[in-house]
Amino acid sequence: MTDIPRRAVTRTAKLAGLPLGFAGRAALGLGKRMTGIASEVISAELQQRTAEQLFKVLGQLKGGAMKFGQALSVFEAALPEELAGPYRQALTRLQEAAPPMPVASVHKVMTEQLGTNWRQRFVEFDDQPAAAASIGQVHKAIWKVRGRRAGRVVAVKVQYPGAGDALLSDLGQLARLAGLFKIIQPGLDVKPLISELRERITEELDYELEARAQQAFAAAYAGDAEIYVPPVVASSPQVLVTEWIDGTPLSTVIAGGTGDERDHAGALMATLHFSAPERARMLHADPHPGNFRILPDGRLGVIDFGAVARMPDGHPEPIGRLSRLALEGDAEGVLAGLRHEGFVKPDIEVDAEEILDFLRPILEPVREPEFRFSRAWLRTEAARVANPRSPAYLLGRNLNLPPGYLLIHRVTLGSIGVLCQLEAKAPYRAILERWLPGFADPAALPPVPPPAAEH
Repeated sequence: MTDIPRRAVTRTAKLAGLPLGFAGRAALGLGKRMTGIASEVISAELQQRTAEQLFKVLGQLKGGAMKFGQALSVFEAALPEELAGPYRQALTRLQEAAPPMPVASVHKVMTEQLGTNWRQRFVEFDDQPAAAASIGQVHKAIWKVRGRRAGRVVAVKVQYPGAGDALLSDLGQLARLAGLFKIIQPGLDVKPLISELRERITEELDYELEARAQQAFAAAYAGDAEIYVPPVVASSPQVLVTEWIDGTPLSTVIAGGTGDERDHAGALMATLHFSAPERARMLHADPHPGNFRILPDGRLGVIDFGAVARMPDGHPEPIGRLSRLALEGDAEGVLAGLRHEGFVKPDIEVDAEEILDFLRPILEPVREPEFRFSRAWLRTEAARVANPRSPAYLLGRNLNLPPGYLLIHRVTLGSIGVLCQLEAKAPYRAILERWLPGFADPAALPPVPPPAAEH
């Protein structure tokens, strides 16, 4: 990477150091601006050469690089097309590809986690992994079921030995490469993303914790006509056995699905995102395409519950209520609510109508009965709220993102990134009215029946 001109690195670093407010985070969730500035100040040739070198390094790392690539890939839709095109395939590969673990290592982990007689639990066990990800790989197998000769087809997730140390090491290396991401796009600050990934490592390494989360989701969506979560068969701290599901990976739908397939997938993704806090009291917090399958019967199959947001009280009601008030044009009501929740600090003076102007375009997907997400829409929004010359950017510097909303905010933006990759049209407003507390007009809700008389 020594062929990158020092002058260009210095110039982009200075550009990327411009102040960041809530607006930039609200648009992208990665930190700073992802606008068209890069193409104005850095040659396309330099950006492409840097990206090729950077993704080559990512491809050689396991653990943290894989997890970072998965998280970053959902924001690919916000990049300008001349940048996103050459990198799209590399980012997609990072979602599901990793060097396989040696067979002897797999057997060692299985013995340590399930006992020396672990093979007796299976009718068959394929030593070659069916998929590999950031901290483990998946093997297809047939689990022995008493009274059933055929057994049960299962997915066995086996954690890489030393995965925790590898994750921390890789994330440390990625932090040192942060300057190279700014050459590709000066507004892309990866440090907050890496910081959050570091915080999630402990939970994701505990497969028993993941098993409990997955089982809760499976119970919440049991018999559902739209969402399917495979039940857990067995678990240990480093091995997780779940029912196997066949289906079309969401990345395949993104790459070549029909319009109807894309729209259908988008509606299901939005339904999962907004219904899970009420039904499972959790939010699936890793919305990259590698974690979803479209099943043969049309349902959305959901896998990998290592990253979840626990929401015992469901989705925060103020998000829905303030979104509805903004659509209704109640500027003062919105400002009062934002102040109460901590989005606007008490000592900051802002104009209520300007706040409304800032929020209206963001809420465009739920203004009308249907909306089509697109890469172009996301890039336009990114430029509007993140360009230092934009009024929205200046306003955003006076806004704040309360800690309690940080994870919800990031997951929502990740889901929007996937919807933009799908370019999916769906009735998003109706989905929010059904599942997001406070969003539906109280006057339109059915009356609450009176309590039954006591006898």
